[in-house]
Amino acid sequence: MEYLHVVMAGLTAIILFIFGLENFSSEIERLSGERFRRFLSRATRIPLVGLLIGALVTAVIQSSSATSVITISLVNAGVLSFKNSVGIIFGSNVGTTVTAQLVAFKLTAFAPAIIIIGFILSLVRSRAALFGKSIFYFGFVFFSLNLISDSLQPLQQEPALVKYLLQPQSPLLAILVGCAFTAMVQSSSVTTGLAIIFAQQGLLSLENAVPIVMGANIGTTATALIAIFNMDLAAKKTALSHFLFNVSGVLIFLPALLVFGHRLNEIDTEPAIALANIHLVFNLVTSLIFIALVNPFTRLVDALVGEGKMDFERLELPKLGEGDDFDAVRGRLRANLAPLLGFLQENYNLVTLSIESGYRSIFEASHKRIQYIEFLEQEYRAYFSRVVTSIGDERESRELLALITRYDYLFQVHDSIEDLFNTKKTMKTQYVELKSDVVLMVREISSHTLGLFDEIRKSLLRDETAEVKQKATSLQAVIDDSNRELLSLMAHPDRRDAGALSNFVTYSLRLRDKLLSFDKLKEATAPDPRRETDTTGQNSGPTVM
Repeated sequence: MEYLHVVMAGLTAIILFIFGLENFSSEIERLSGERFRRFLSRATRIPLVGLLIGALVTAVIQSSSATSVITISLVNAGVLSFKNSVGIIFGSNVGTTVTAQLVAFKLTAFAPAIIIIGFILSLVRSRAALFGKSIFYFGFVFFSLNLISDSLQPLQQEPALVKYLLQPQSPLLAILVGCAFTAMVQSSSVTTGLAIIFAQQGLLSLENAVPIVMGANIGTTATALIAIFNMDLAAKKTALSHFLFNVSGVLIFLPALLVFGHRLNEIDTEPAIALANIHLVFNLVTSLIFIALVNPFTRLVDALVGEGKMDFERLELPKLGEGDDFDAVRGRLRANLAPLLGFLQENYNLVTLSIESGYRSIFEASHKRIQYIEFLEQEYRAYFSRVVTSIGDERESRELLALITRYDYLFQVHDSIEDLFNTKKTMKTQYVELKSDVVLMVREISSHTLGLFDEIRKSLLRDETAEVKQKATSLQAVIDDSNRELLSLMAHPDRRDAGALSNFVTYSLRLRDKLLSFDKLKEATAPDPRRETDTTGQNSGPTVM
């Protein structure tokens, strides 16, 4: 009975530890928001810098799994190249060693004080309250480790168990145990932390603990491998490189472990500190080896997976060159309006197809494209804040403001498309299916809206045959007809799809208004022939990024 009590107390403490890690990681991501993702996306082409970024980010959020999944999602969005992502993946393993060092040197003793500080900060009515939760969960993580240590102390009085854990075991079996346990809890920090606590209490020999910690590196790739389903080929290559890197690191050190593993117990240093240091050396050396071999390694992954195309073409990211004047900035912004409008049109088409058909693949494809536009919007916001340095006079300032306003309307168009997407999400969660009459109304509204998109694109390209007003008028008529039919449908309580149609009509009307507002600004941002004439008197087209 006492033994069962120890097991239950230990499991409870482990669950609290996992809970603390997940919430701490979530709080850090919430605080940093898009800045955090942009920070990762800025990883330089120098792999060593990518390694440092990966190590730093993982040390802060205390989760290599979170770092790898975020990196894979950035690759999937086309924000980060496969080759640049590899350095971050390598560095994420180094970042996990911070937890091990803190546990080994018993710095977890400060956990109660950190929890109290975090709790007090969360109650303060100031900006400091934003950090209260993250500090609280940071302390909670290490407080739960203390609980694990205290709950396992009675096991020291079990001679049979201690003898078994201290006896030399097969390194291959220990690696498998570490791998399986980490895959189950989805955190190598949990496995490593438990191994160090067992070593501190004399319940686990160094000879048995080292391969368990090595196996944890393989098990942590399970989260990344799960995340790659329905992702692009580049994202799959990033996840595969994470798996191959961790497996190869174990294989590199395995011969030394098999030959000299029995001598690990002869190390004079305290077992917990020795284990933490071995963990650090193992991950650091492996990362440096693969950074040195990054080119042949990425070529190997390319050969294994192939060079397939992304599932949708990414738009050019806005960049400000050192010598760019206002004419170059204006030309690029004008040139990028049509591709962005076309991308939004395709997003709208996919979202409405998802609402009509209910196909999961179309829903997921539209979700990825919407996430990509959200990232793109952040990039443009940052770009706009930098291009003000290229303005020379008041007229250029007005032109830039007009262009920024046009982009703002396009991103408002995206907001309405996202509203439609969220309507579909609500329908999925509430199991609402559209009946044939509602499907026909949705199809008619979407058809006329796509027609309006087409005419505005023609107008944007200065096509004199564009019929924007006529298309907008016909769309308004269809929306008005749908509203009238909607009133009769909502009188029937069994027509749950009428509510979905109501949202669709409302968001479609907003989308129409935003598209028209975008189109009305075309004169303010039209090219000025007097300024876009070169020395030969010929018009010079806009510079395309």
